[in-house]
Amino acid sequence: VTDRGGEGRMKAGVEENMRFIRKVQSSRPADGRLSALFGLHAGLTLSEETLDFCRRANNVGAGFHIHAAEDAADEYDSLAKSGLRTIDRLQKHGILGRNSIVAHAVHVDVKEINILAETGTWVTHQPRSNMNNAVGVAQVEGMLRTGVRLGLGNDGMSNDMWEEWKATYFVHKLWHRDSRRMPASLIEQMAVYNNAELATDLFNVGKIGAVEPGAQADLIFVDYQPYTPLTTGNLPWHIVFGFHSSMITTTMVAGKVLMQGRKLVSIDEEKIAREALG
Repeated sequence: VTDRGGEGRMKAGVEENMRFIRKVQSSRPADGRLSALFGLHAGLTLSEETLDFCRRANNVGAGFHIHAAEDAADEYDSLAKSGLRTIDRLQKHGILGRNSIVAHAVHVDVKEINILAETGTWVTHQPRSNMNNAVGVAQVEGMLRTGVRLGLGNDGMSNDMWEEWKATYFVHKLWHRDSRRMPASLIEQMAVYNNAELATDLFNVGKIGAVEPGAQADLIFVDYQPYTPLTTGNLPWHIVFGFHSSMITTTMVAGKVLMQGRKLVSIDEEKIAREALG
């Protein structure tokens, strides 16, 4: 939902959000692998009236997803519209909460970080997108220390999440001019354990991100030949410096093999690519 196309398109966006959310909720429990949040574009493209309208329209308990404080302009826009900083404004309108996701949160202050922690709102960090848009680097380590539930995302840059690991590892060191910042183990916490908790919270399939009885059988097989010792303790650094998506040979979702020997099992990849180009 955005105000950029006028009131008519804004309301059409609200209607489409609610149509899809109700469809997903009414179909549960099927396999539970489809979930929906109410999609808001960004704080600076939404008026006070639109935020109120969206809050009232979302009467089925779905969480929200919104880009917030990605650029400093978002904070100045929020102050001009409401007299409040971006996160304070979202809290006022009832957008935050344990089922909501705030993307970016680059330009937040200490109070805003505390609000995100207190409300249990998810925050996602997208380093390559932030680099591409030249908006700065989020206070990831500080937010984690404050108790913010923080995961790793990509904002559509690509779905190669190991590349996002690498960008996270290096950009924070450069930004702070300190090679001790952002250890790979902290990225593992966000990208593996926190993201698994986020998925477990928002989907209806039981535990995600663990290899144990009753958890989802979601697995990847990686053809990786280390040239230095590989242990559970240094695995995150091997991922940053050694892993590439081309090393994934097999993928499994809920026990069903989707790719084997680097070949998609039930999808004609060439046909889909041709149709996309057409």
